[in-house]
Amino acid sequence: MKKLILVRHAKSSWDDPTLPDHDRPLNDRGLRDAPKMGERLAQRGILPDLILSSSAVRALTTAQLIAEKIGYDRAAIVVDRRIYGAQVSALLYLIQELDDAYRQVMLFGHNPELTELAHHFSKDIEDMPTCAIVELTFDVERWVEVIHSKPIEVRFDSPKKHA
Repeated sequence: MKKLILVRHAKSSWDDPTLPDHDRPLNDRGLRDAPKMGERLAQRGILPDLILSSSAVRALTTAQLIAEKIGYDRAAIVVDRRIYGAQVSALLYLIQELDDAYRQVMLFGHNPELTELAHHFSKDIEDMPTCAIVELTFDVERWVEVIHSKPIEVRFDSPKKHA
C-alpha cells in the first residue's frame, strides 16, 4: 500500500506587493489554519515517512507548521524546487521517482497544480482551497504504479469543513 497526501499551502499574504511570489509568507488565517489541520492529522495518527515541500515560503511554512503537530522532524522536510510552478506531468514524474521504501508521502504545493493532480486520481476532487488535504491510498507496491492507478480510498479535508 502507498499513501499520497497532497496539501495545498495555507492562506498567504498579499500585504507586500514588492515581494516576489515565491517569497510571500502566510497571513494570519494561514498561520491559524495550518496548525489546526496538523492537529486533525495527528488525531488520526497520520505520520508520513517523507514530507516533500515546494521551496516557496508559504508552502514550506505550511509544511513546517503541520510537521510540528504530527511529530515529524522539521529538519527532515525535503524542499524540492521542482514543485513550485510544476505542471501535473512534472509532479507525476516526481511521484514515480520516490523510493519504494516510503509508504506514506506528504507533498506540499500550490494550486491549480495540486487540484489538477488530485483530480487526475479522483474525479470527485474538483477544488483544493487553501490548506486543504487530500489523502489518496493506493493498493500498489511501487510508486511508479501509482501514476496509472485509481486510489482505493480518498479522503478530503479543509479548514472550512470544520468552520
